[in-house]
Amino acid sequence: MTAVDPEAYRRDGYAILERFLSAQDCEALKARAAELAAGFDPDESRTVFSTRDQRHARDRSFQESGEAIRFFFEEEAGDAPAAHALNKIGHALHDLDPLFDRISRQPRLAALAHDLGIARPLLLQSMHIFKHPRIGGEVAWHQDATYLHTRPVTVTGFWFALDDADRDNGCLLALPGAHRGPLRRRFHRDGDGFVTTELDPAPWPAVEPVALEVPRGSLVVLHGLLPHASAANRSDRSRQAYALHVIDGRAVYDADNWLQRPNLELRGFV
Repeated sequence: MTAVDPEAYRRDGYAILERFLSAQDCEALKARAAELAAGFDPDESRTVFSTRDQRHARDRSFQESGEAIRFFFEEEAGDAPAAHALNKIGHALHDLDPLFDRISRQPRLAALAHDLGIARPLLLQSMHIFKHPRIGGEVAWHQDATYLHTRPVTVTGFWFALDDADRDNGCLLALPGAHRGPLRRRFHRDGDGFVTTELDPAPWPAVEPVALEVPRGSLVVLHGLLPHASAANRSDRSRQAYALHVIDGRAVYDADNWLQRPNLELRGFV
């Protein structure tokens, strides 16, 4: 499946396209991520990633990761080796690794971005997310535009399930239709530091969360204002995923966004 029902997407703020990636592509991405993790020396940096307190933002490794391939650890990893302890690898895999580049710039994704109304798509950031068994951390409710802000809001998430994702191993959760509300907060640069600015104090809409349980190879498309989250993985199965975020080059990418690429030009699908 490569087409999104535009009416359903406008209504819900997300779309699911099953069998978008082949089993071979899923395994290839997982194998490549494992290879990158095996080649990483944790003594160089052991930045712990957390959506609860953003303390990783103090680390230079995170601050410069928009134009690099950097490694971030789970809070509960302890002293485990990187292969079993990483939260994610990011944030320029799509530009700096040939396999991730090929998956990210396939013609079907370009066509999908066009169908979603992204006239001048630019591939902004990418992440391989491990969600290891028993230690894969919770991701708090958030809107992607909080972190990747354009005027108007154009950021769109392409989230690929590299394993079967379900309630037991921490699948995505979403508040359908809540993307029609405002942006609640922004995480951005403030001088030499980073701050979270509240824009709208209203709570999330009283909408029943939906568990986006999907089989391996599925693509979940996420509107930049859609509140979404995921629970911790307490199962004995991994829930690996690859996430790619795209913006429209016609919009203004704010200069105080945390992710900056002064030495790596943004490119589209070609």
